[in-house]
Amino acid sequence: MPVSTFGMGTGVNPNLSRQSRRLYIGSITPDINEQNLTDFFNSKMKEMNLGTGAPGNPVLAVQCNYEKNYAFVEFRSAEDATAAIAFDGIIFLNGPLKIRRPKDYGGPDMLANMHVPGVVSTNVPDSANKIFVGGLPTYLNEEQVMELLSSFGELKAFNLVRENGNGASKGFAFFEYVDPSVTDVAIQSLSGMELGDKYLVVQRASVGAKPGQSPIPGMFDAAPEIPKPIMPVGERDLEATQDRILLMLNMVVPEELADDQEYADIYEDVKEECSRYGEVEDMRIPRPVKKDKAKWGEGRESALAAQRADEAAGVGRVYVKFFDPRSATAALKALAGRSFAGRSIIATLLADDANTTPPLNLIFAPQPDAPPPLPQD
Repeated sequence: MPVSTFGMGTGVNPNLSRQSRRLYIGSITPDINEQNLTDFFNSKMKEMNLGTGAPGNPVLAVQCNYEKNYAFVEFRSAEDATAAIAFDGIIFLNGPLKIRRPKDYGGPDMLANMHVPGVVSTNVPDSANKIFVGGLPTYLNEEQVMELLSSFGELKAFNLVRENGNGASKGFAFFEYVDPSVTDVAIQSLSGMELGDKYLVVQRASVGAKPGQSPIPGMFDAAPEIPKPIMPVGERDLEATQDRILLMLNMVVPEELADDQEYADIYEDVKEECSRYGEVEDMRIPRPVKKDKAKWGEGRESALAAQRADEAAGVGRVYVKFFDPRSATAALKALAGRSFAGRSIIATLLADDANTTPPLNLIFAPQPDAPPPLPQD
């Protein structure tokens, strides 16, 4: 039976009881609707055994506002709503859900303390282990930045700061690890790393920072040392891994992939280099969508929409699938931190069934042997 939705004529001062049962869901996409959002919360809360556990479904109603890209979810109890906050950052329909209390919530500021494994919260509270990273190229999206940061440990929370909440990246983010002991290792390894034409600025956020540490800095006064290669934690784990897909970031930018000849040259260079470490089964370098001014227009909003479409398609990444996992491991060790077109390569390994955006089955979908032509939108 279809889920009921909220009426638009709510009072100016809703009662506290109802507000304590409601949650705000930000940055929703057109693919999200009242029914699938309801089904998602109901199934996930039962699966993770969150909330009161009472018979029936925890979600009573949902309202979506597509003009402002948000939704409200009403639960049957305040306890269920509080428990559902633990899903802040969970991936739904290829994007993270941003879950918050409503602005007019007047109850106690009580957040769920539990960390749901595999869920990275979008809310990074002030603490001694809250980390700031600046100098990020604005073409990197949330998942690409998180892939880099996750090289040092599982993320507990992450927030890439964007214009007006869901516009272009401002080039900096805040994050925190599940294991606080990796905080200093990550800061030391990432600080000064070259990405594109910028250098990363990484340190504890000013609130709760260690004594003697300065607030968030601007730019470096001098060029930093060459950074160390970035690879997944624990080289001993690499020797036993069965992951055979090499994912490389910060290697190509959309502008280089638009021209057919330049794309073909890059494709052949990368394939030739990777073949040094073992036989390559398949390789994909997603290309940007060719912009049709009649459809996209020329305004700022159109440019942002086109950028988001490219991000969703994996543009800016290089995927190399080897026949043998040992070849992928050898390529990772050799290429992580190497320079390509003046950029320091970020590399990691993926399993064939890894949950990525876009999905790997779409990335490696069958196609002709020749490099793919520039897609038309």
